[in-house]
Amino acid sequence: MGIGIGIFLIVLGLIGVTGAVTLPDAIQDNIATETLGWIFLIVGIIAIVLALVMNQQRQKATYVEERRVDPQPPAR
Repeated sequence: MGIGIGIFLIVLGLIGVTGAVTLPDAIQDNIATETLGWIFLIVGIIAIVLALVMNQQRQKATYVEERRVDPQPPAR
């Protein structure tokens, strides 16, 4: 899930940085889209790195399965 969100934020960031989409003037006047694009880009990269690190730690865990056998009842 973290990798998907990271990719989504990177795509949004690249759209904002490159100016691939022209936003209405009302939004352009109030929001610096290039700055917001850089923020999305950086947060997306951090999200992907954190997701990969957490996934790597999860794979290093070892699980021990213990099986106990009930003793045989005494023979008559």
